[in-house]
Amino acid sequence: MLRFLVKVVLMAGVFYGVAYLLDGVQVVPNPDGPLGEPGTWLWIALIFALVNAVVGPVLRLLSLPFVLLTLGLFLLVVNAALLGITAALTDRLQVDGIGTAILGGLLLAVGAWIVDQLTEKR
Repeated sequence: MLRFLVKVVLMAGVFYGVAYLLDGVQVVPNPDGPLGEPGTWLWIALIFALVNAVVGPVLRLLSLPFVLLTLGLFLLVVNAALLGITAALTDRLQVDGIGTAILGGLLLAVGAWIVDQLTEKR
């Protein structure tokens, strides 16, 4: 459980970096929330983690023929869809267009891989 919480905190930092790098990904912080503005980033990272854990495997399984046909490049579209679902579930995250979603999904996938490497049990 502690490792999951550490991953959510680190993914909140990844979301901050993605929103900083991409103009089409906006996060509307809530300074009046229980944890202030950082709480917004944590909330978005938690929603993304839940969407990735619940919807992600289903989307990857359903898109398996396309993933095999494109040698894995279709996973960028799956990651973009997961980012879009996260944006649809919260009013604090906005993603402008499919191109931005694909690029944001790519950055989030790389960031999630780095977070997994940092929190891996040895």
